[in-house]
Order: sequence, then C-alpha cells, then structure tokens
Amino acid sequence: MRQLGPAALAYADAGGATQPATRPAATRPAAEAERLWALLHDGGQVILMRHATTTPGSGDPPGFKLGDCSTQRNLSDAGRAQARRVGDEVRRRGVPVGRVLSSQYCRCLDTAKLAFGKAEEEPALNLAFADEDKRKGQVEAVRRVIADWAKGHKDGKEDMVLVTHSVNVDAIAGVAADMGEMVVLTPDGGGGGFRVAGRLKVP
Repeated sequence: MRQLGPAALAYADAGGATQPATRPAATRPAAEAERLWALLHDGGQVILMRHATTTPGSGDPPGFKLGDCSTQRNLSDAGRAQARRVGDEVRRRGVPVGRVLSSQYCRCLDTAKLAFGKAEEEPALNLAFADEDKRKGQVEAVRRVIADWAKGHKDGKEDMVLVTHSVNVDAIAGVAADMGEMVVLTPDGGGGGFRVAGRLKVP
C-alpha cells in the first residue's frame, strides 16, 4: 500500500472511511527530535540557540553595560540548570561541537559556557531589537559568519553554535524561539544561505 504523506494524513477521512494506520501523535515530536539529533551527530550543522531562562522581565535595566553582568538581566538558577542540561544532552548524543560564538551579553555568554564549555564573543549576535537597520546589518554579518564557517567545514565533521537573543533568532531564521531552545540550520555549502532543519528543546 502506498505510504501517504503528512498532508494526506492530516486531511483525515471526512467521509467515514477507515483511516490508514499511523503512529500515535505523541510519538511524532520524539521522532522529529531524533532526526535532528542524528543530523547534529553527523556534523556540518549550525545550532542557533536562544539564551536560557532569565530572571523575570524583558530587555535590560537603564544604563546597562556590556561586560558588567551586575547591570544586565541575567540567567536565573533555573536557566543555569537548563543550560547545563542542554550541554549534558549534547555530550550524551555525541554531537561534535566546534566553534561556539555568543552575543556579548552575560546571559548568552553564560548559556554558552555552561552548555558547551566555551564561547567566543561575536558582536553580530548582540541584541538590536530597537534599530531595524542595525538588525539587518547584523543578520548579514551572521550570514557571512555561517558562510565562512561552511566553506571550511565541507567535510561536516563539526557543528557550529551561535547563542543569541529571541529577536535575532527570529530575524535570522524566522523562528520565535523559547528560552533555551535550539534551531538547527543546514548551510547551503558556503554561499551564506541555509535551510531551517527544525527546532530542538531539551526538557
């Protein structure tokens, strides 16, 4: 019997005919997660990650300064634990993490270091939600970072990690990511483009 695609299954059977047997809906997210973990395990992917859970609020206090965590909105205890869980799962899955680039904000740097054990500061990943032109420039800069990395990693032996903010994830990948969520990007081979392979969130 010919296997039906997702659209055909979603159409279901308005006329009362017997619907083809499918896996329970609850198993589909698990299967999708396994597919993405397998992609990451094989290397050559980019993990675009929103920083882990922070203390309540949005943005940063007036007069905040990069490099001075006491002036910023930072990770909560739950967020620090969340970042560690991400790192534990990445290691358990044998994901070959190479470069880890991060926004210069403390909540992103702390997420990167707790999850992956390292972080390089990348200004293009900084928060720029109030300035449309600056955000566009940053998105182009991030695309160049991805393109340059992809050209040097055509063997697909490593993945690159980019830790940033929600508005940047949305501008780069068109995804409204939750705190601590990872968006898996598959580069096009060096041209700066990519496709969104999917989303991963470690419980």
